[in-house]
Amino acid sequence: MSVPEIDRLLGIEVYGTKMPGVGGLIRESVEDFVVEEILVDGSKASTSDEVPSKVLGSITPRQHFLLCVLVKRNWDTFLAVKNVAKALDIDQERVQFAGIKDAKAVTAQYVTLENVSREDAAKVEVKDITIKPVGYVREQMSLFYLLGNFFTITIKNISHTKEIIQERTNQTIKELKAIGGIPNFFGHQRFGTTRPITHKVGNALSHGNFEEAAMLFLAKPSKFEHLNSQQARQELESTRDFKKALENFPKQLRFERLMLRHLVESPDDFLGAFKRLPIKLQALFVQAHQSYLFNRFLSERIKGGLPLSEALVGDFVVAVERSGLPLTIVSKIVTAESLIDCNKQVKEGKLRVALPIFGAKQKLSQGVMGRVERLVLAAEGLKDEPLRLNELSRVGGKGGLRTVLSPVRDFKLTKVLDDSTQASFMLNRGSYATVVLRELMKTKDPIAAGF
Repeated sequence: MSVPEIDRLLGIEVYGTKMPGVGGLIRESVEDFVVEEILVDGSKASTSDEVPSKVLGSITPRQHFLLCVLVKRNWDTFLAVKNVAKALDIDQERVQFAGIKDAKAVTAQYVTLENVSREDAAKVEVKDITIKPVGYVREQMSLFYLLGNFFTITIKNISHTKEIIQERTNQTIKELKAIGGIPNFFGHQRFGTTRPITHKVGNALSHGNFEEAAMLFLAKPSKFEHLNSQQARQELESTRDFKKALENFPKQLRFERLMLRHLVESPDDFLGAFKRLPIKLQALFVQAHQSYLFNRFLSERIKGGLPLSEALVGDFVVAVERSGLPLTIVSKIVTAESLIDCNKQVKEGKLRVALPIFGAKQKLSQGVMGRVERLVLAAEGLKDEPLRLNELSRVGGKGGLRTVLSPVRDFKLTKVLDDSTQASFMLNRGSYATVVLRELMKTKDPIAAGF
């Protein structure tokens, strides 16, 4: 089954299932894509006025951090946090969160506000953002506390009957259960769906080519973005006039404008321009390139008929916590002597097969998969030796391991009509709902379909 061109550009070259998709459209409105964060203790952030199922924190301000639920509608996470900090008149670093949530969606997530009272937090007024204080906690929010996300997603404009929608959806989920979960690709959002160049910027940054990286980010237009943005980028590409670009770039290109302001003052300081961006965004560039390479590794493993729910000699396997989260820092290479025992533990759910997120601290697999990974790196013009970290890439370039499969939990068809369907499911942190939707829909044009 052929995949869309944009998927291939992101390293996603295969499907994990064979059942035809239902097609359709997601995100016709932001309310069609709802994301609610779940913490490792089971606390769930709700987009409604519902009180969290588990109350965290103390009522009295004995700790420095106020835990809140941040509900946003049609907001980029970084920009939402920036505006909350501005409304509170505090530094942005005092607002911490665990995971980046979809922009074109209604999302609820936990954040901590450092040295902010419940009363002040409750007074925050930003359009389409709500802050709901929960309690005072000892530590700031981080990825350590995040279990995953619960999604409620409506697919519209489906040109099939209710019976076909149910049959294809149920069969696709059955196929995924048979292989042990969803192939754990990094989804479209990791790279920028309408302008998938983030991983290319990251590649340039990893090699210390800051000028190339900056011009890619600022001046590389995409046919999928707004015409005004295309034209502004094209003009900058031809003139390299940063002052004029700052005048021409649309206001919504906030991060590009931050960099341009710096380049107007210091036209040769491309590293400094990147440093004007939030540190988590700086890390995302380098991580996007690593994510692209992981997608290529996983695609080649599937295309080569290598198993996902069974380890081979030379594969990495990682431990699994009681919560179901993979403990990627606890890993080992499967040897001929340990193969039978490792696969017994994989079958029992105690271990999972993993692939490298190639970086400065992460080596490649060995055995058959190691040879595949080296071929991918060679095709990408990269050496199979770890990249040296520079001043910017050390923010996010160490690498690590990522499981080849991610479980899809509590999947339900909550509504099925002749032209639409609504599904809900839970994914572990780091896994993408759009990767599940990609299998269910198998659309020919992900961008037109709302990905």
